[in-house]
Amino acid sequence: MSTSETSSALLQVDGLVRNFGALRVTDSVSLRVADRELHAIIGPNGAGKTTLVNQISGELSPHAGRIVFNGVDVTTLKVQQRARAGLLRSFQITSVFERFTVLENAALAALGTREHGFRFWQPLMKRRDLVEAAEQALTATGLEAKADTPVEAIGYGERRQLELAMALASKPKFLLLDEPMAGMSPQESAVVVELLKSLKQRYGILLIEHDMDAVFALADTISVLVNGRILLQGPPSEIRDHPEVRAVYLGEEGVDSEEGVL
Repeated sequence: MSTSETSSALLQVDGLVRNFGALRVTDSVSLRVADRELHAIIGPNGAGKTTLVNQISGELSPHAGRIVFNGVDVTTLKVQQRARAGLLRSFQITSVFERFTVLENAALAALGTREHGFRFWQPLMKRRDLVEAAEQALTATGLEAKADTPVEAIGYGERRQLELAMALASKPKFLLLDEPMAGMSPQESAVVVELLKSLKQRYGILLIEHDMDAVFALADTISVLVNGRILLQGPPSEIRDHPEVRAVYLGEEGVDSEEGVL
């Protein structure tokens, strides 16, 4: 690893290992993500993708290896400390307050990375810094027209957009996105793809996604994770042309793999 590679990486993961009992779920994973780069992680169910992201976000501690974010070793920092440093995760299952409005949910997310304690709700909405951050996030995600709508009244695709808006309201430097298009219709997915295209011009992004059309449309770099280790890593053109990837992800048959890795 050269000095230039290290200095240019906004997120740097070195030799990450995580075991659950005798099972090694993350097996010496290393990757680099630069500022304004979208790095996608793909792999079959059970490959360890979410476990990897859980370690990067701070929800799980690795048993070996290190995580460096923005030049600082964050391996032992808690989730909230990483979030305050700008390393933000949006979750696979959206967690929101159903009866609060879209704007209120985004403002609450903005509060979460600024202060340690929860304040009473009404004073929260009088905080112009939080409301402005929330409004900017809703505009960036195309939800400004829904600002005063209770979350219980918006559709599934809009909830996923709100999930991204809540992350943006927290003023991130980097986004960890765990299947942001899960359960969406093709039309809803197309909206999120365009949204992520705009966001990758502003942030480093690590994306887990099963929608291969979206991955190849968005990614600058793709890592294929299998049995907890990275099997392949490179630009989309190389990954797309790999025979095992073509066989499993792109629907081509007749390619044999001794390991059955994909």
